[in-house]
Amino acid sequence: MPAESSQALAIQIKQKARSIGFELVGIASAEPSKYQEYLRHWLDDGQAGNMAYLQRRFTERVDVSTYFPGAKSVICVAANYASQLDESSADPSAKVARYALADDYHDIIKSRLFALADWLKGVEPSANSRCAVDTAPVMEKELAARAGIGWIGKNTCVIHPYKGSWLLLGEVITNLDLPNDEPAIDRCGTCTRCLDACPTQAFTAPYQMDARKCISYLTIEHPDPLSEPDQKHLHDWIFGCDICQDVCPWNSKAGVTGDIDFIPKIKTGSLNLNDLLQWNQESYQAQFRKSPIRRVKLPVLQRNAQTIILNRSGEK
Repeated sequence: MPAESSQALAIQIKQKARSIGFELVGIASAEPSKYQEYLRHWLDDGQAGNMAYLQRRFTERVDVSTYFPGAKSVICVAANYASQLDESSADPSAKVARYALADDYHDIIKSRLFALADWLKGVEPSANSRCAVDTAPVMEKELAARAGIGWIGKNTCVIHPYKGSWLLLGEVITNLDLPNDEPAIDRCGTCTRCLDACPTQAFTAPYQMDARKCISYLTIEHPDPLSEPDQKHLHDWIFGCDICQDVCPWNSKAGVTGDIDFIPKIKTGSLNLNDLLQWNQESYQAQFRKSPIRRVKLPVLQRNAQTIILNRSGEK
């Protein structure tokens, strides 16, 4: 494709991506990850904990052209899920990470990515594409930073100067050779608020996390009984954690989402612990039929609830 034609197509792609609900869009090359050695060391060191799926398909994960042969460009997109919460919930309750307050973002983002890929095929018949969200073996944060969506912050989240880090990412990997956008510039500077605020000290250094210590990992990915120190680490979080994002100065600049698909269904941002402990499998499935909270089995969610209640009783 001539350079002039590819440049015009890139402009059309960005317009289309925004029209179907993505606030941010950029294009990156499909070159291998520069974090291959770090990721291998991180995995070999056991810092992924029980997340064995990160070990699998390693070659695809660090080289998008292995995941999708013939890939030349990656169209990276992001949707804002920042929300205003009514935090007047009755005790006893515990917090849910904001990304899990609406319907499952995987389904929402995927449907939009498929629409973008189908449109691309329609305007450029030579286009072949593969869509990806965070369940795919793709280094999506690195790709987003390379495409100018935002930089990878010290808390390992992608941060945009106006949208903050309340971003859901997605990718359309394509065989088209499209012009690349300028990579995002790291603007964390000397700030360490996210590192200082983490109650579990999950950040071993700026930009580096030991997942085994993260509250999100403990409440979602860790199915076994929690150790006594880990039990105390849950604080008020029953599913996920937003502490390192809540304290980020860049998020104070971010406006709430206007996207109706990401308006919270759980408007208080929390779950009532007594109600949760009374649920059976049927009521649990009915409550979270379209929610990303389904990733956690009911016994794990109830384990978290019991742990939080015990922690609070010990504080009195």
